[in-house]
Amino acid sequence: VQERRKFGPLGWNIPYEFNESDLSISVRQLQMFLLEYDDVPYAALTYLTGQCNYGGRVTDEKDRRCLMSILSNFYSPAIVEDKNYKFSPTGLYYAPPAGTHESFLEYVSTLPLAQSPEVFGMHDNVDISRELAGTKQLFDSILTTQARTSGGGDKTTDDVLSEISADILSQLPPDLDYEKAQERWPVQYLESMNTVLLQEVIRFNRLLRIVRSTLQALQKAIKGLVVMSAELEDVASSLLIGKVPASWAAQSYPSLKPLGSYMQDFLARLRFLNSWSESGSPVVYWISGFFFTQSFLTGVLQNYARKHTLPIDALGFEFEVMSRDDYDCKPEDGVYVNGLFVEGARWDPETRVLGEALPKVLIEPMPILWLRPGVVADFQPKPSYLCPVYKTSARRGTLSTTGHSTNYVLSMSLPSDKPEGHWVNRGVAILCGTDD
Repeated sequence: VQERRKFGPLGWNIPYEFNESDLSISVRQLQMFLLEYDDVPYAALTYLTGQCNYGGRVTDEKDRRCLMSILSNFYSPAIVEDKNYKFSPTGLYYAPPAGTHESFLEYVSTLPLAQSPEVFGMHDNVDISRELAGTKQLFDSILTTQARTSGGGDKTTDDVLSEISADILSQLPPDLDYEKAQERWPVQYLESMNTVLLQEVIRFNRLLRIVRSTLQALQKAIKGLVVMSAELEDVASSLLIGKVPASWAAQSYPSLKPLGSYMQDFLARLRFLNSWSESGSPVVYWISGFFFTQSFLTGVLQNYARKHTLPIDALGFEFEVMSRDDYDCKPEDGVYVNGLFVEGARWDPETRVLGEALPKVLIEPMPILWLRPGVVADFQPKPSYLCPVYKTSARRGTLSTTGHSTNYVLSMSLPSDKPEGHWVNRGVAILCGTDD
């Protein structure tokens, strides 16, 4: 469990400080239970080790699920009953049969010095993800520590900043027309999407004004018309190294993109909202384009609850992965959504279940999904993996004032022909956006 930390969010959403005392108390408890009981109390051992000794440090629900899944591979009756039980697919890792101290040392000496991802239940691609993350961290550190210099030629730093700010300002559209949208799409009892649109317009206008005002103030500061404040100094430093300024990020939706990609994504979201305001709600919603995704999902449930006069707290979503790339009309109930990506696995269009990720392909786009509301008590259980959906690849988030996580969105039940623990160990998740 400790070494999964090196794989970043694919290993644990939050890096925990597991230590030697957790291991020693777990070993002592295991020894005590084995000596004092005729039958091995697997449930008690799993609870004490997974929920108390190690689980006492775990604060994320998905990390706890992963911890219990890993533990189930080792606290299992199959270890005692099946002589050929292996901990990894290749069979390299297993519990050696009872023998002498020398035989155990001999077995340990056959193990590789550098563990492959399979021992953690993970795909080989996670090594690539780990190395990419290390490289990114290295370059971020270099950019942060280097002195502010011009990019060469005859241009000074002020010239470069003026060009960057002017280029961004030239791409920014005017504020979204809230009054026009409110007049065209008034609040209606049976159409909560109108309220969602108006709330999104308010949020994006706030961010748009901050971006515009800081860039205009920076241009004035470069010319000496206003004082270069600490906030403007931070904006200038961030623009020079291609980072999103902290003052923008504080009012922005979660994003790990560099400045160029962030602006392209921001402008695409504004176009999406403007199109919705001008032409009506789309047939397929770009779920990644929302500022506050949970309000959109609540709006979908609210529409269904009011249409069928059902209590909203009894409702949930069923998820169907569609086979077509485009649709001309909306579904009777629920919504079509796109813009999602799966990390750690892929969607197999032939078998229509989750499949293993292709070599060297870290993230794959998901097809259009149908979010179909219904009464949770009426849902029929199917072989599936309850896949968490996050806004960014960082996965970890904080609890906001609305009671929602700033990163976690919801969990989608996706068809699978493998046990759920297989995908849990692999750290499979759906993301609303990539980092580039």
